[in-house]
Amino acid sequence: MPHLQPFNPSILKWCEQTSSLTLPLPDPFRYEQNLGYLSRSTNECLFHVDNLAIYKLLPIGDNHVLIAVNSEDNFRLRIQLFHITYGTLTSSTREDVARYVWEWFDLGTDLTPFYELAKGDHLLKQVTQDFYGLRLMGIPDLFEAMSWGIIGQQINLTFAYTLKRRLVEAFGTQLDWEGQTYWAFPTPERIAELTPDALTALQFTGKKAEYLIGVAKLMTEGLLVKEELLRRNDFAEMEKELLSIRGIGPWTANYVLMRCLRNPAAFPLADVGLHNALKHVLGLEQKPTIPHIRQLAEGWNGWEAYATFYLWRVLY
Repeated sequence: MPHLQPFNPSILKWCEQTSSLTLPLPDPFRYEQNLGYLSRSTNECLFHVDNLAIYKLLPIGDNHVLIAVNSEDNFRLRIQLFHITYGTLTSSTREDVARYVWEWFDLGTDLTPFYELAKGDHLLKQVTQDFYGLRLMGIPDLFEAMSWGIIGQQINLTFAYTLKRRLVEAFGTQLDWEGQTYWAFPTPERIAELTPDALTALQFTGKKAEYLIGVAKLMTEGLLVKEELLRRNDFAEMEKELLSIRGIGPWTANYVLMRCLRNPAAFPLADVGLHNALKHVLGLEQKPTIPHIRQLAEGWNGWEAYATFYLWRVLY
């Protein structure tokens, strides 16, 4: 199984003059590959790319911090801190910002075994060369990840981005700074107090509105906690708990396990994007069947999440 390095605050370097943090980057890492993935939709509302820097309003505890991330050499990631919504910038806040970015860019995963595996896999060999240094860009916030999974159920990616934007602009946190508007995803507390009609007015289906509010209530009541899920440290147990939640099927559960809980064995087998990517890479006339996909993935054991992510990148 892949080795996941925990975040260590001692690796941070803080520059008071520029209000910036520096994180060392693992090898392999290519900033342009990750920037390319993040730039795939012009309707993204939770970060803004400008002059090769990624601007994002981070939820840090009960606060929000506006940051910009970039790398000029693929050895260091620079995180500039521009604005905090209230209070002062403490060393604890700086560590939380760096920990969020560390998780967002999946900097703790040693990709060497994945690339070794890909060399002998006819499906992965070319895509890992094409996107060398790409990290499995995550969604560190569990509620955001669960919500994005629910939003994406049985609709195309373009409309999913539209629904996310409507949700964020209606109920998220807004910051206007130097002529640009930045948004942070709504908190579960904000969504838990809604009735379904507040979301159906945004063109959510009635079921999705109920699912989203239901997940928000579980989180506000302390019945769904990221840290508790991670403590299980067992794929089957985490998947089972997610599947017990109304509106969460195997696809959504594995999407959350992949993007937020960082389980490398997560495999959204029924994902349409994965099917289309495999069809494209294999030059098939029809999308592969589930049994065919299982057969193709036999050599991916422990790296299914990364294999899926790289194949997605062929299309998106």
